[in-house]
Amino acid sequence: MSASIELSPGVKVAVTFAVMLAAIMQMIDTTIANVALPHMQGSLSATQDQLSWVLTSYIVASAIMTLPVGWLAGRYGQKNIVLISLVGFTFASVLCGIADSLNQMILFRLLQGTFGAALVPLSQSIMLDINREEDQGKAMALWAVSVMIGPILGPLAGGFLTEHYSWRWVFYINLPLGVLAFIFIATLMPDSKRVERRFDKLGFFTLAIFIATIQLILDRGHHLYWFESGEIQLYCALALGALWVYVAHTRVAVDPFISPAILRDRNFMAALSFMFSIGLVLLATMALLPPYIQNIMGYPVLDTGMILAPRGIGTMMSMLAVTKLSHRIDSRSMVLFGLLLTAYSLYAMCDFGTFVPSSLIIQTGLLQGFGLGFIFMPLTNLAYITLAPPLRAEAAGLFSLVRNLGGSVGVSIVFTLFARDIQIQHSYLAENITQYTFGLGLQQLPQAMNNETAAMLLTLDAEINRQAATIAYINDFKLMMWIVLAVIPLVYFIKAKPPSAPANGSTSG
Repeated sequence: MSASIELSPGVKVAVTFAVMLAAIMQMIDTTIANVALPHMQGSLSATQDQLSWVLTSYIVASAIMTLPVGWLAGRYGQKNIVLISLVGFTFASVLCGIADSLNQMILFRLLQGTFGAALVPLSQSIMLDINREEDQGKAMALWAVSVMIGPILGPLAGGFLTEHYSWRWVFYINLPLGVLAFIFIATLMPDSKRVERRFDKLGFFTLAIFIATIQLILDRGHHLYWFESGEIQLYCALALGALWVYVAHTRVAVDPFISPAILRDRNFMAALSFMFSIGLVLLATMALLPPYIQNIMGYPVLDTGMILAPRGIGTMMSMLAVTKLSHRIDSRSMVLFGLLLTAYSLYAMCDFGTFVPSSLIIQTGLLQGFGLGFIFMPLTNLAYITLAPPLRAEAAGLFSLVRNLGGSVGVSIVFTLFARDIQIQHSYLAENITQYTFGLGLQQLPQAMNNETAAMLLTLDAEINRQAATIAYINDFKLMMWIVLAVIPLVYFIKAKPPSAPANGSTSG
């Protein structure tokens, strides 16, 4: 396929810069707020597990609104949708910066995710359109780097802005970047051809309701004692009802929202399982590590961002290696290698304690980033080699949905388990603390409590909380390690791609 939009070399560079800037903005915002969460907690009067909504509301909105992007771009043109998305995303970012309550922040993050959903898939589509067939492999490599590097570099940018300005600049920074991308695209990028296609409204809305209610169950269940709550029972009924209507409608619809042929493709479905797991591990890990490094180890916010940044270096190194090896080594072998590296990095993180040398966190992050790069790029090609070309655009939206949904579900699960586990571990640790721990008898304790021992007990309780939180973090790391190991057998369900075959430019959402 040749480039469908012919541009001069200078204009092509400018448009590439603009669309990549838009994609990086959207991907960075999945994690840029992570290191600022402890600083936002006081301003928004929220607990740590409530703050997970600041992350998941953005991710789930992006996931849901990714699905109709193909239809919207065909109906109204890629350029128009990108410009509208940039304006909405930038304006919502400013609103996030001025939010003064948790409810406002969640609402504005939902708006930010809704408008930003189109930026990543359309940036990929534009990159394919403006590059000739022989250059599309390099274009997709550049696009893949931005998609993987964005969430990893987010904490570094967030740490710098929070340390030197305030957490609100984590969102304000999108204003100049959004304006710059808008000007370049509005003035230099030609529009794409319109494609009239029927939109399956019932299919989209039932699928959106299913995804939203699943997220609500995960986020609210811990606070409402799960299925003992009428609210959670209502969400379960809505989720099951929406899923039933969607499946029944898809079986009889002439033009269903997701083509059944996509779901029958073995390679693509196995790749979806991998992508869900990658999104879960990548975003859940990046959500857990900043509060761990700041709250448990006492690092300042800027140092936290710098400690986490080498993950991006690992990903860049592995993507360069994959580009060189893709014609020589079976892509399935590279995916397997990446999964094993990622699992080993999580295994090493299970040895973390209340104090970990920063060098060890950097080493595990570098290793994990290196492993994720070996998974993402080969998996992108393997997912599409058996799909018919007309199905690839639709599959790209589903691919993006599953990646974002994996991240959203992962963040909700790890924070829910963390909140529960910290209480359990505190109870276990406190069982062994009695008055005899301080060499005091029952008669001495009341008098001692009026003196210096009272302060000692308060200090002890704070230390027990710190130890309990450390164990809870480690248990979350261990869970993610088992998730990565559990998907390894799926490698053998993917059909092999000949090592000598050139990487195609298939979209990956």
